[in-house]
Amino acid sequence: MKPIEPYEGFEQGPIRPPSEAGSLLLRLTRNCPWNHCTFCGLYKGTKFTMRPVEHVLQDIDTVHQAVEAILNAQKTSGRITFSTFTGIFKNDEIDRQAVHAAQNFISHGMQSIFLQDGNSLIMKPDDLVRILEHIRVAFPKVERITSYARSQSITKISDEDLLRIANAGLNRIHIGMESGSDTVLKKVKKGVTKAEQILAGQKIKRAGMELSEYFMPGLGGSELSLENAQETAESINQINPDFIRLRSLALPDSTPLAQQHKAGEFERMGDVATAQELLFFLESLEGITSTIKSDHVLNLFSEVEGTLPQDKDTMTAPIREFLQLSPHDQMIYCVGRRTHCMSRLSDLNDPARRSYAERTCADLGVTIENMDEIIGDLMKRFI
Repeated sequence: MKPIEPYEGFEQGPIRPPSEAGSLLLRLTRNCPWNHCTFCGLYKGTKFTMRPVEHVLQDIDTVHQAVEAILNAQKTSGRITFSTFTGIFKNDEIDRQAVHAAQNFISHGMQSIFLQDGNSLIMKPDDLVRILEHIRVAFPKVERITSYARSQSITKISDEDLLRIANAGLNRIHIGMESGSDTVLKKVKKGVTKAEQILAGQKIKRAGMELSEYFMPGLGGSELSLENAQETAESINQINPDFIRLRSLALPDSTPLAQQHKAGEFERMGDVATAQELLFFLESLEGITSTIKSDHVLNLFSEVEGTLPQDKDTMTAPIREFLQLSPHDQMIYCVGRRTHCMSRLSDLNDPARRSYAERTCADLGVTIENMDEIIGDLMKRFI
């Protein structure tokens, strides 16, 4: 029998969705159980493990005690000091990570919890339900409990177990669909098929959980751009997720796909071509009521947000406008967006922002001919 690892304190993993910035992060698993995707370098060189359930329960109790201590201190002295946590942690081994997690949780109203790392639903349903029930006892007023999950893992869970998990409190799932094209999925070693992506999304919806599906414009490269958009839209049309979240492709050096690009085996798309793909994707969404979220700095258009079908024209308008700009103005906006002096296409009309972007282009030596290469390097900073 494998020995149980010793408990070494409260843990948090490296990532969360942007929408979970105010959530309490609880780590159920470490790293990614698949870890073959060529576009992702986050977990390369790491080993996937599932934390013992007892350790997760102890994390919940630890942060709960920290929350109670902070709230009590705020009511009495109004001050939070080292002595606030006497009796919770040994004075020479205060678990600062748990304290910081508790403080962030409190400051955002203690409304949501996010389960880490990359795929909590790979756990046994009984173990996950036990953890969720413990969370509900510790934090009964929490409104949302969320997790990442892989489509392939979800397809292996019975509808009955998914319903049990939902009833225990897990009410939102984030799935990295990335693409609905079997060709693209195979090329990037996603380890799942289009049919499995659709089945997994439908199962989550049947269980009554909110569903966020992620689309990655540019993942098919120039060769498969149209197919990437079309097949993904077709897949999402069959699921009708609550949210469609956009994550434009970036290629940090740590990813296998970046190495393929350097070797000439993958043709990375520039911002203009990616905008064309995104427009085609949005135009191909039909018969669904999903909300589009462009909530990541990698995306060229932060204003492409709204609910289908009523907001489709509003969401596609800035992309159409961008594609009608002169190549020079497209370059100015793309560099402005990637250097944070512009956040929306309308910022091109702001003299101060435009001037800053123009100076940045000059400083970096950006031209229409080399803009894709330089912007690709700028985007690596956001991963």
